[in-house]
Amino acid sequence: MQPPALDTLQLLALAAALGWASGLRAFLVLFAVGVAGMAGWVQLPAGLQPLATPVAIGITGFFALLEFIGDKIPGADSLLDFVSTLLRIPAGALLAASVFGLDHTLVAALAAAAGGSLAALSHGTKLSTRAAINTSSEPFSNIGASLGEEGVVLAALWLALAHPLLFFPALALAIVVMLWLLRRSWRFVRGLLGRMVRLFGGRTPGDAPVRKEE
Repeated sequence: MQPPALDTLQLLALAAALGWASGLRAFLVLFAVGVAGMAGWVQLPAGLQPLATPVAIGITGFFALLEFIGDKIPGADSLLDFVSTLLRIPAGALLAASVFGLDHTLVAALAAAAGGSLAALSHGTKLSTRAAINTSSEPFSNIGASLGEEGVVLAALWLALAHPLLFFPALALAIVVMLWLLRRSWRFVRGLLGRMVRLFGGRTPGDAPVRKEE
């Protein structure tokens, strides 16, 4: 039995969830959406149905597995996050727009803007917080953060489809928390970068600047 088509509220929630979650795990989002559509758990909008083919699921699943492994290796995760900037933000915009398709050009354009913005926020928060976590010598905080991100991504997609009225307050709370984390972690990362610049520039953090004699 085919599941019912998504209503307007579910479509809006799905677009927001796809944009926000893509900033954390682009390939996991693509893989999860494809599996949900192919298994018949949800009737995907036309723009997302190509993800539900066996070939697409195989490709996205392979890269999701690589992403899953690489994200748990300290140092490699930050490199992966940096490289993925070129993927996650455009993916968030494209997936959000695909929820509405070309038949609703204005709505799709607004969805793309919102999805890209949410992806940029979540990706920026992930990039900075994981860089801060990587300063710790033990790997367990890194692995815990990675598993938590994957759980949050899947929970957000499920909540958007099953309980869209609850999804929007949860998203608003997540945005507030991410803005706070971004502010805290960015200050830390900026200080770390400053110390690295001074170190490679031949100065130690305690060195005073040398004044030229007049």
